[in-house]
Amino acid sequence: MKALKQLISLWPALILAQNASNSHYPSCTTLPLRDNPVCDESLDPAARAAGLVAAMNISEKLVILIDHSPGIPRLGIPAYDWWGEALHGVAYSPAVRFAMTGEFSSATSFANPITISAAFDDELVERVGKTIGVEARAFANAGRAGLDFWTPNINPFKDPRWGRGLETPGEDAFRVSQYVKHLLRGMEWASEEPSETRSRHIIATCKHFASYDLERWEGIVRQKFDAQVRMQDLVEYYLPSFRQCARDSNVGSIMCAYNRVNGTPACADSYMMQTVLREHWGWTKHGNYIVSDCNAVKNIWADHNWTSTAAQAAGKAFTAGMDNVCEVSRGSTDVIGAFNQSLVSEEVIDTSLKRQFEGLVRAGYFQKSPDPTGFRSYGWNSVNTDAAANLAKQSATDGITLLKNDGILPVQFKKNQTVAIIGMWANDTQNRMLGNYFGRPPYYRSPLWAARQLNISTLYANGPVSNTTFNQSAAIEAARSSDTILYFGGIDGSIEAEDLDRTEITWPAPQLSLLSALSKLGKPIIVVQLGTSLDNSPLLDNPSISAIVWAGYPGMYGGPAVFDILTGVKAPAGRLPITQYPAEYAKQVNMTDMTLRPSQKSPGRTYRWYDQAVQEFGYGLGYSNFSVKFGGPWSGDDSKTVAFPSLGNTECGKEYRDLCAFPQKVPVLVKNEGKITSDYSVLIFAKSEAGPKPWPKKSLVAYQRLRDIKPGEEREVEFELTVGSFSRVLDNGDSILYDGEYCLVWEGGLDGGDGEEQACLEIAQGEGGGLALVDRWPQPKPANATLGA
Repeated sequence: MKALKQLISLWPALILAQNASNSHYPSCTTLPLRDNPVCDESLDPAARAAGLVAAMNISEKLVILIDHSPGIPRLGIPAYDWWGEALHGVAYSPAVRFAMTGEFSSATSFANPITISAAFDDELVERVGKTIGVEARAFANAGRAGLDFWTPNINPFKDPRWGRGLETPGEDAFRVSQYVKHLLRGMEWASEEPSETRSRHIIATCKHFASYDLERWEGIVRQKFDAQVRMQDLVEYYLPSFRQCARDSNVGSIMCAYNRVNGTPACADSYMMQTVLREHWGWTKHGNYIVSDCNAVKNIWADHNWTSTAAQAAGKAFTAGMDNVCEVSRGSTDVIGAFNQSLVSEEVIDTSLKRQFEGLVRAGYFQKSPDPTGFRSYGWNSVNTDAAANLAKQSATDGITLLKNDGILPVQFKKNQTVAIIGMWANDTQNRMLGNYFGRPPYYRSPLWAARQLNISTLYANGPVSNTTFNQSAAIEAARSSDTILYFGGIDGSIEAEDLDRTEITWPAPQLSLLSALSKLGKPIIVVQLGTSLDNSPLLDNPSISAIVWAGYPGMYGGPAVFDILTGVKAPAGRLPITQYPAEYAKQVNMTDMTLRPSQKSPGRTYRWYDQAVQEFGYGLGYSNFSVKFGGPWSGDDSKTVAFPSLGNTECGKEYRDLCAFPQKVPVLVKNEGKITSDYSVLIFAKSEAGPKPWPKKSLVAYQRLRDIKPGEEREVEFELTVGSFSRVLDNGDSILYDGEYCLVWEGGLDGGDGEEQACLEIAQGEGGGLALVDRWPQPKPANATLGA
């Protein structure tokens, strides 16, 4: 064994000499792979993967545990790069290789998740996911990508300063969970139900597990940050989206994060990876595997100082449940040293490899017979289709949210009028419209391009982002010579990005200065806001600013999408997926504070606990007026009593109690009382004072977007709620359903009204002393113990 270990130490030089780029699929019809069990389609995927791993020697095993795997030529296994990206379309990444021109030189680029999420439309999310899955699979078929992609980012966006909030569906744990549910259904399963026999489109990766939402703030960096999280907050807020991924959607892969959680590096945390993910949530069904964030294993020893050597870090990570290492610094993860020093066993290594290769088997990587799914037939004609282009535009249009309107919108640009189009964003695409983790779209459609397609008489002038030396004269002159001013501004990747958090949430001072100067001209100003969240108070209070339209990061079709909303081709129906905080909020709470509930140190986080918002989560105006009321047995003012006999007996037909259906569906009637056909997004919240204090202000429990409601038309939508919609989380992480009154609330609306309608019910379980256990949360060992209440 000693001689073998000395031989293994020579392998790093060999790794560097090999080409780890993707090739076409391995051949199951020729030797040497043909006779290996991995190509025997009569076996189940786990047995096929085990057969392949059994044929490897230890030297071969150790060098393919990294993202840039050199392959095993002796067995007919080609090089494979696990690091592909597809956040809102096939994206630049080590595994994805765009051609310079021609076929596979581009892919559809949708709006970023923060914009798509504002549409509150699960069907839209699923269609986007399916299209990304098709295009990603087409790239893989052409040998230009692997089959796994490290998306989506499902960390909830609780702090407006976080640089990666644009990658997420927003701040609400329920909304993020539903978003990822439908994205994965489209992306991994081609809108079919997951099956033991069905292949995946691609392998998605939910990231970053867990409690990750800090990049670089006030000298604190993600690679060294220790997120101190109460168990209650962990279970209630930071983990539900991962529960959806692992337990309910059976995602192929999950990525462990850079940070520590209560003292333990995420990629070395056996409690989180084994106890929670695999044991409590049963995430073991399809050879599911965990990959590290890039250099996160190196960070275990080099930044967290949790071990003394790279070999110790690798041993801790693999033994704790991680399966694949992403390295940016090549050779920084000493897997070989870990094995040589007996810090990780061959059994653990075999388990990790079986998981990874079972994932590839289930995605059709090893195929002998004709492909029954048709996934391998996807080619260049499956990419950049007309349907995908239309969907890219819809992903932006439907998420655009109207935040202010004094009646100027929708606007009709007349032929004898001139429009000043001002701002860096107006004639920009890639750096500001595409957001983060983008690829190469077939074309960019900027706002200025869209205006010219409409034959609008325009005068364009640039504007500042945050540069204080910007000369305003050209912008002022263009505005002075125009009838209407369209200002495109906000923030972009130079202000919020991966590895870049903000310290302020105000509009950049140079932009406020320019808007102030433009306001003095007496012309109507329409502001199109790009980026995530800013304190819009100065713009809301400025009478010269007639309208504010938030577009986020609208993707390759951002320009036409914005003009469709401005001109009324499509009425806005987006709603904010994040709270808009006042500027002083950035001074009231540290980014390192992971608590949600208000305290002496914090005013609280998210709409559930914070009550001084400039504009709340779910806010959005429209061009029409709607009335909303509860129907059927929910109408009227009297509280209804509902019993849950099925919960106590665990006979609701679900494996997990939180998924047990509420006894009665909730009908909601929506009527268009205005004069313009419009979509409408119904958001239903729950309120209750059942159980111990403090009580959240409200919690989102259901939503649905209704499309193209005509003037005078009334629609009915039924919501199916679950026990989880009303349960509370205790200090130790247990979930409880309390007896008491619960009210379902619809608040405000697209007309900006402050009206409230609610329907209340009394939950009486008839047993259990007024409460029922919904989920018994597994407790960590003392080394992983979380903070007290």
